[in-house]
Amino acid sequence: MARFTSFDGTELAYREAGEGPPLLVLAGGPGRASEYLETLGGLDASRRLVVLDNRGTGESDEPADPFTYRRDMLVRDVEMLRRHLGLDVVDVLGHSAGAGIAMGYAADFPDRVGKLVLLTPALRSVGLSPEQSDWDVFLAARADRPWFEAATAALERNAAGDDSVANRVAASPLLYERWDSRAQEHARAELGQWKYEVALGYNAEGAFVPGVLRRALADFGHPVLVYACSEDPISPVRRCAELAGLFPDATLHVHEGVGHYPWVEAPERVSREVEAFLGR
Repeated sequence: MARFTSFDGTELAYREAGEGPPLLVLAGGPGRASEYLETLGGLDASRRLVVLDNRGTGESDEPADPFTYRRDMLVRDVEMLRRHLGLDVVDVLGHSAGAGIAMGYAADFPDRVGKLVLLTPALRSVGLSPEQSDWDVFLAARADRPWFEAATAALERNAAGDDSVANRVAASPLLYERWDSRAQEHARAELGQWKYEVALGYNAEGAFVPGVLRRALADFGHPVLVYACSEDPISPVRRCAELAGLFPDATLHVHEGVGHYPWVEAPERVSREVEAFLGR
């Protein structure tokens, strides 16, 4: 992986894959190494993917000050990477919590973003997190699945304070529509990819000021793709529709029959839809 020095002297790593116009890719988790993104379903066939390991994850170094794990601080790493790459303007894709970073980048550096892709976005940064009613409907539809009791027990442990990566993986069948060998392998990989301290820092006090971000996004005039999946409890379609409504020029795409990691379940569809948007 290549490396660069960010604003506070922390050395960060990124990997590049593919040929074509660059696409800066931001991982979620929060706190998960970017390798879980793979090639986003083969998007490297048409794009030069520049995939950042957020500070403290993967091959990137841990910062001297854990304050810089905060979501709004990670935006600065994106800008430093853009400068390192020598790009005046770059298309940006953020997945899950990475979409929160991407939206912050669009708000703080709007003139540096060409097109913005928010792939199954986490929604806390704009005050649109799923409500209990969303979870109730989602869970009720899955109550007859063989993994349901174990996965929901893991959710309950999480609510009680168990933030371990093993518990996260135990709940992960909820994030895939098909809990097959491919999904299980992808989920188990998180055991070696996720760091609690990074996730805690991302969500630290002051990281989220939804009203401020919403007002900034209302002035972001570049094209935006909000990519929602019908079986995703993290990013309910109805909430993603509200997110799209915050932007002047946003397209909502709903991918039916897949969960929070759509490239795992339908790789060709994901790469095709994202490239169609970027290539317009």
